[in-house]
Amino acid sequence: MIHAFPCGTLPLDFVGTLRARRNDAPMEKLASAADLDAWFVESGLLPDAPSSGARDLERAVELREAVYALVWARLHDRPLPEDPVATVNAYAAAAPLVPVLTDEGWSRVGDAGQALSQLAREAVEIVGGDQAALLRECGRPECTQVYLDHSRGHRREWCSMATCGSRMKAAAYRARQRADAEA
Repeated sequence: MIHAFPCGTLPLDFVGTLRARRNDAPMEKLASAADLDAWFVESGLLPDAPSSGARDLERAVELREAVYALVWARLHDRPLPEDPVATVNAYAAAAPLVPVLTDEGWSRVGDAGQALSQLAREAVEIVGGDQAALLRECGRPECTQVYLDHSRGHRREWCSMATCGSRMKAAAYRARQRADAEA
């Protein structure tokens, strides 16, 4: 797997394909159409790679950044910016993925455009619904992953305990050890 899915919601994990946004050199996880296809399959959105092209990749990045702009606005109690709203709504209005029954259960079929429409529809529900109040950004300074805080008390601090939470706790432990040694 080349992608990570710490959020539990596909649109927010998709936003996370640009990692460390505040760094001088953010890490782009959608550097090629093959990376986009891998994301669709690894996320479970599609069972098979849709053979995305360069235009699909451009559209994916456009959607990702529009969703991030809307999430950022919600995180900072700002009005939703018009252009990203229009962009997400346009993608959401396109044909969605088609659910199909298989011998193993069910799956979805469609192309990259339909997968992006599915992501946009889910983003609309998050940003425009009650879940918007649960949006958080990871507390690790190097991470800019956004997630929905479903924790009891809504006090979750990190996108994932396995990655950022573990790093932050280890750093805090080391700082306490140094402080104790200096005292």
